[in-house]
Amino acid sequence: MQRLFDRYLGPGWRERPDDPAVWENVDQIPDEELWRVHEERKGALVAEVDSRARRSWGEGTAGAARIVTAGPFLDPRILTLGFARRFTAYKRPTLLLHDQERLHRLLTDPLRPVQLVFAGKAHPADHDGKRLIQDVHRLALDPRFAGRIAFVEEYDQHLAKYLVAGVDVWLNTPLPPLEASGTSGMKASVNGIPVLSILDGWWPEGYTGDNGWAFGEEEIPGDRTAADAEAVYRLLEEEIVPLYYDRAPDAIPHGFVRVMKQAIKTVAPRFCARRMMREYSEVYLAALGLAPADA
Repeated sequence: MQRLFDRYLGPGWRERPDDPAVWENVDQIPDEELWRVHEERKGALVAEVDSRARRSWGEGTAGAARIVTAGPFLDPRILTLGFARRFTAYKRPTLLLHDQERLHRLLTDPLRPVQLVFAGKAHPADHDGKRLIQDVHRLALDPRFAGRIAFVEEYDQHLAKYLVAGVDVWLNTPLPPLEASGTSGMKASVNGIPVLSILDGWWPEGYTGDNGWAFGEEEIPGDRTAADAEAVYRLLEEEIVPLYYDRAPDAIPHGFVRVMKQAIKTVAPRFCARRMMREYSEVYLAALGLAPADA
């Protein structure tokens, strides 16, 4: 992605990453080049996951069941959703597993299949988080889902680097209003990975209507699990899956690539350290009675 930015955005993107005008040049990136880079990153993710599974098998550190759930059957041609963060109850990592029959239809559609990649760890004292990991493992082992669910163990920064650049859609499903921010979605967006998120944390500020997908803006008394799961399934079935598989004669999903470009353009300048430091300095300087030029 940096090579693309260097070529089409110019050096300003490194010097002024908080300038929206710099990022308008994302539109100048040819769809085929952006898609080719994305396919390379997706292939690298699948290769990394496969390598981890093979290594665990070769070292004898994991049995057959754990290898099956670790992602050896991932296919880079399939629409891939990514969920990688700390496993804890309020983040609801299993929201998409709520209706297993509907999920089965999505994942095993013969013409437009979907696959899920989970990664993360639970705090040693978080028993609910550990149970959620077990729930994902159990479903990943279910032969009905044809290896389309993977839980990649030993989540760390190295694996995160592959995930935030290699999946097709970044999934975020916390229970509102408990999400503090959501920086993984920011990183995914700058890599051209659109976000599918509930409107909580950073997404009410980040979502523009055409740079990803949003749900859950309404207040729902009591348990909102079923309603939120329904919203996610509907967005996948009616918008995301058709858009991803709508291919032109050149085999590129140009509509999906437009969302990728919007994600980069709208998120990169607004959610960066330079913008944060600039705005903090303005607040502190104003409190001291100083103008920025006086500092």
